[in-house]
Amino acid sequence: MDLSNIDYKLLKALDAVVTEQSFERAAQRLFITQSAVSQRIKLLEKHFGEPLLIRSSPPQSSNLGRLLLGHYQRVLQLEVELNQQLDLQSNKVQTLPLAVNADSLASWLITALSPLLQEKNVQLNLFVQDESTTWERMRSGEALACLSSKAKAISGSDSHFLGYMEYVCVASPEFIDRFFKQGVNKQTLQLAPAMSFDQSDDIHLAFLREHFQLQMGQYPCHTVRSSEAFVDITLASGAYSFNSIFNVQSHLKSGRLIDILPDYKLRVPLYWHCWQLGGELMQQLSEQVITYARQVLK
Repeated sequence: MDLSNIDYKLLKALDAVVTEQSFERAAQRLFITQSAVSQRIKLLEKHFGEPLLIRSSPPQSSNLGRLLLGHYQRVLQLEVELNQQLDLQSNKVQTLPLAVNADSLASWLITALSPLLQEKNVQLNLFVQDESTTWERMRSGEALACLSSKAKAISGSDSHFLGYMEYVCVASPEFIDRFFKQGVNKQTLQLAPAMSFDQSDDIHLAFLREHFQLQMGQYPCHTVRSSEAFVDITLASGAYSFNSIFNVQSHLKSGRLIDILPDYKLRVPLYWHCWQLGGELMQQLSEQVITYARQVLK
């Protein structure tokens, strides 16, 4: 395996396929044909002597592919910064691919990012998913940093503890009157519609398993990939749900939502993971996120 003469044009093709999750969209992004994209990846795999792309649907990078993509993303950041220092392409936009959880995005994260967005010429590429799976986006090389419930740092990166997101289980008074007149217990929970972000949503699924011995499939459950819609559907009496206290505090105060399990408070740890050689812009971004998050999280 020779790392001394990596052809970054070939790495760019691999990055495009993984990011766009399609050979066709990667070709459109690079303004070349699909066969040219495929040929570039094959040349790269020949260079390293092993597969770098799993030809699944959607395509995924192999273990070595993830390492190479992580390296490629960091090189891109360093190239842009060098251009700016040399006053070359000083107006070029820097892309920041970040993997974040929906609840942070819907509550405190935008405020944390706003100083950088106002000062720098950047464009965000946000992968929004459950906090238990964002770590994989960074490990795969797709993201330069992530918000995750996992503490363990990826090799070559740093992990910073931010604090806890606190979750409460809420429902509207009308929903409570319909489903929980007899209280919140295993029998009533088997009939009441719940809500999860996706099939990887650890919060709700794990809670019902641990405290009520209910497995997925033993109760109705909406799949809703939006923190804002979580609140809206709960307010519309369509389900009960676990929500970040950030997102429902005003509704709890007004009485539009009620904490139906006041003895249970879920606290999910949040960590900021970032590459050690991510460049000056990523360092600035990380400092802003870490400082602000530690002020607002418990």
